[in-house]
Amino acid sequence: MDKVRIGTCWLDGCSGCHMSLLDLDEAIVDVLARADIVFGPLVDAQEWPEGTDVAVIEGAVSSQDDLHLARVARERSRIVVALGDCAVTGNVPSMRNGIPVRQLLERIYVEGASEAPGVPTDGVPALLNRAEPLHAAIAVDLHVPGCPPRAEAIGMVLGELIEGRVPDVGSKLRFG
Repeated sequence: MDKVRIGTCWLDGCSGCHMSLLDLDEAIVDVLARADIVFGPLVDAQEWPEGTDVAVIEGAVSSQDDLHLARVARERSRIVVALGDCAVTGNVPSMRNGIPVRQLLERIYVEGASEAPGVPTDGVPALLNRAEPLHAAIAVDLHVPGCPPRAEAIGMVLGELIEGRVPDVGSKLRFG
């Protein structure tokens, strides 16, 4: 049997969901016996690979780079999982939505700067007008709430997906 191909990434968020993924501890060995991680922060791949079975995406969609990565992951993956409250609802990143982007950047990088005030542009992705949950940008197959989701919940979701089953997250997971 071929191993399931899993890609992970985080968009606008704190990476706490990936920390919970790592908190699987020894259970990660069971996952890796049946799956290959083909993209993510701990993998050297520079581009989301074609033929990915499961995309696990944390974070809100807040920038042009986030939107591009989300779209590529969706296009090249069979199943997309929104992992954590930022991906599911927009959570903390969406708190900026009431402030126009230009005003937000000026406040932070000009008014709030003690040295070299100026809004950075070199190597900085353009912000979208709003930070949105993942499903506002792409089709999502499974929402896994939590801030972050517990490692056991992530393990259950991955285990079910690896076995070809749709996990029952409604009775096992919660927001916050």
